[in-house]
Amino acid sequence: MSVLEVRHVSKHFGSLAAVQDVSLAVEPGELRAIIGPNGAGKTTFFNLISGFHRPTSGNIVFEGRDVTSLPAHQRVVAGIARTFQITEIFPDLTLFENVRVSAEVTEGFRLRPWISRVEQARVHRCVEEALDLTGLRGKSERLVGELSHGDQRAAEIAIALALRPRILLLDEPTAGMGDQETDETMKLIRRLHRDKNFTIVLIEHDMRVVFNLADRVTVLDQGRLLADGTPDQIASNEAVQAAYLGNAA
Repeated sequence: MSVLEVRHVSKHFGSLAAVQDVSLAVEPGELRAIIGPNGAGKTTFFNLISGFHRPTSGNIVFEGRDVTSLPAHQRVVAGIARTFQITEIFPDLTLFENVRVSAEVTEGFRLRPWISRVEQARVHRCVEEALDLTGLRGKSERLVGELSHGDQRAAEIAIALALRPRILLLDEPTAGMGDQETDETMKLIRRLHRDKNFTIVLIEHDMRVVFNLADRVTVLDQGRLLADGTPDQIASNEAVQAAYLGNAA
């Protein structure tokens, strides 16, 4: 059974068709990349999967359950977590405190004014697991606003991991990074995918990242599905070469 199935999904904003009749299936343990130029509908597509938008038509099925009508917070509980193109963190809190917000949701303590020592220990374990996965445990007491851009992006991934998702959506995880930070982020994503077997869907503009990490690549063009296949198939696809990669791809 596919972890995620998107079935003929469209999203209209008035007369603008941002996503048009797009379907895909993501298998357990797969890393799927979604590429396309600005305005192709990639982030809108993520918003449909994560519940920030409801589709105009079509269905979204997660682990065999139709979640089309579920709001975003209920999809988080169901096991769908995401990061954002613009880093979403609490800069004046420590890294540990940022991740703890998610851990408390995971452990069922959201909005509780007081939790017991046993419950606190559960939350701390959840935080430490997420920090260990992202290699940030040694920086847990640093204010997130003081961290490098690359570490802030990794911190956002740690926040998502503390939700213990069964699918992780990463919206341009290397945006704004130099070569060294991009390489470190690639290593983190590869480790989560290959070593920890996370199912990951990522939006990415950097083709080096896409072709080094992805099992399959989905290409969107003006809200429509242009191509879908392995990295080699996408690299040799003439329509993709003409539209995005250049004839030298």
